[in-house]
Amino acid sequence: MKNKADIGLIGLAVMGENIVMNMESKGFTVAVFNRTVQKVDNFVKGRAAGKNIIATHSLEELVSSVERPRKIMMLVKAGAPVDSFIDNLIPLMDKGDIIIDGGNSHFTDTIQRCKKVEEAGLLYVGTGVSGGEEGALKGPSLMPGGSNKAWPEIKEIFQAVSAKVEDGTPCCDWVGENGAGHFVKMVHNGIEYGDMQLICEAYSLMKNLVGLSNEEIQKVFSEWNKTELDSYLIEITAEIMGHKEEDGRFTIDRILDTAGQKGTGKWTGIAALDEGIPLTLIGEAVFARCLSAMKEERVEASTLFPKTTTDFKGDKKAFIEDIRKALYASKIISYAQGYSLMKTAATTYGWTLNYGAIALMWRGGCIIRSAFLGKIKEAFDNNPELKNLLLDPYFSSSMKTLTSSWRNVVAEAFKQGIPVPAFAAALSYFDGYTSSRLPANLLQAQRDYFGAHTYERTDDKRGKFFHTNWTGTGGSTAASTYNA
Repeated sequence: MKNKADIGLIGLAVMGENIVMNMESKGFTVAVFNRTVQKVDNFVKGRAAGKNIIATHSLEELVSSVERPRKIMMLVKAGAPVDSFIDNLIPLMDKGDIIIDGGNSHFTDTIQRCKKVEEAGLLYVGTGVSGGEEGALKGPSLMPGGSNKAWPEIKEIFQAVSAKVEDGTPCCDWVGENGAGHFVKMVHNGIEYGDMQLICEAYSLMKNLVGLSNEEIQKVFSEWNKTELDSYLIEITAEIMGHKEEDGRFTIDRILDTAGQKGTGKWTGIAALDEGIPLTLIGEAVFARCLSAMKEERVEASTLFPKTTTDFKGDKKAFIEDIRKALYASKIISYAQGYSLMKTAATTYGWTLNYGAIALMWRGGCIIRSAFLGKIKEAFDNNPELKNLLLDPYFSSSMKTLTSSWRNVVAEAFKQGIPVPAFAAALSYFDGYTSSRLPANLLQAQRDYFGAHTYERTDDKRGKFFHTNWTGTGGSTAASTYNA
């Protein structure tokens, strides 16, 4: 074993342990520390016995065990614990050393921490880590951002431990300045919320509208995984649908229908509101989880508004194909919205983002990994200035073949009283985005009527604002024009 470690890691929970084992398996020596130091000894004497892993029992010992420039990575709970470790590490480290936060920190916190650490003469990295327990061990998707000078120092380790696509390209590249890495991870998680909700709606339609059994739904998802929907989430959904317990009953039927969340989907929605981007699908996915948590109220309401279930009379095979197309179309919208948010935020925060590279980072290791992401990379490779995925030739052509089925599914769900908030929100966004004229002219007239907020005219140039004295008694004074 080397006398000095290549990198130090704080936090030996599930993700921390697995990242350490991954790093060691790639030839790196890792020094480890945990606030509960007994975990360090248990890990090194147990799972990590005989590995190139150095046990340390204090931050001082951890820092002194790592080669310069020191690289210390934290995999601890977001929030106060991250700030506490930063405050304790700064006095122990030297100029040019690197502090890395691999947790799910909010990007605005990372912006502030990066500034603070750089002012202390050190470098800072906030990196998204996606893939869960298995990804951490076998190869996650990594989205690092922060101090640009840190990337050459951590690149070898990060790209070695990350997932790889078919040609061996690592699912890890430098994202951008200060909070860019954690912002991209946040959007990733928001898209994950959307993907999961869309799959759940497809499941609900097949079960409650078409009347398929769990075995039949499992087969459908397995078949879908051989199409454009080929993805990790579709793959595991098929496995979930087939899982039985010892008494022969399906596990899925025994799981309570209340979903939890850790907040990253909510953060994505808040960021979209701040940036003025209509992230409608992901917003509905978050609200669907909130609605699911109102279990007792829903049960009570269901007795007041009972649903009448009728046997499906149509062509089951054709309608299942319509559901598949609706799922794919909605998935395109989810990514289109997510990328629009990233592009707008990049301007706001001064980040230089490589959108094709981000798609490649998500191709393997992470929860939303799918073959579909290759098409997104191609879209941005062909046009780095692409405003929206719907304007790309491949995606615009695809959407033209999907919309009829999509409308059919949403209409049938509405008629039968089956909630499909993500499918419907995506379709409404599509119809709005592809409309040359929306009824916002009336909205602006209303705002001007009650608040003199002014409006632009179709018969004059953009940026020139007008006010009408609608009642004849309001006067000609208008309010200031601004966007909140």
